[in-house]
Amino acid sequence: MATVEVAFTPLPAHVRTARLVATAVARRSGVEEALLDEVRLAVGEACSRAVEAHRRHCPAEPVRIEMSDLGERFEVVVRDAVPSAPSAQPGHLAADEHVSSNGAARTIATDNGVSFPAGFGLAVISGLADDVRISATGSGVSVRMSWPAAVGAQALAVLAFSRRAPVTPAHHHDYD
Repeated sequence: MATVEVAFTPLPAHVRTARLVATAVARRSGVEEALLDEVRLAVGEACSRAVEAHRRHCPAEPVRIEMSDLGERFEVVVRDAVPSAPSAQPGHLAADEHVSSNGAARTIATDNGVSFPAGFGLAVISGLADDVRISATGSGVSVRMSWPAAVGAQALAVLAFSRRAPVTPAHHHDYD
């Protein structure tokens, strides 16, 4: 099982880098080419949600991503360091993820003026990843996503490399 961990300053510009790294690790883990866009988009949504939470609550803390090749599964976990509200139950999102302090449904406005419900990104992630688990604790929220991967993609790559014909030294010629 190979794991890649990335921690980044909560800036929107770093979300693109996180998407690129996740896509590269997914490809190396044996995720089918047809699913790589889903990986890229889901990781982007999860990282954007974490960046926004950090910018509001703990801008000095990094967002953390863990990408693992689990053999038959490729898994990505995006963790933020924003503690859930005391009223949140373990395994559920904090209340402020979906409603404002007055209990009204909260929305997020985009640069072009379109508004979405605050939980919209999580709904998008659920549609993109094969398996999604979201947990909220006193130390933050984690979004765990996974997709099918080729069995032992790295093992197959090593095997293919080891089966190559042995390399023999070539005769060295100096040509002036």
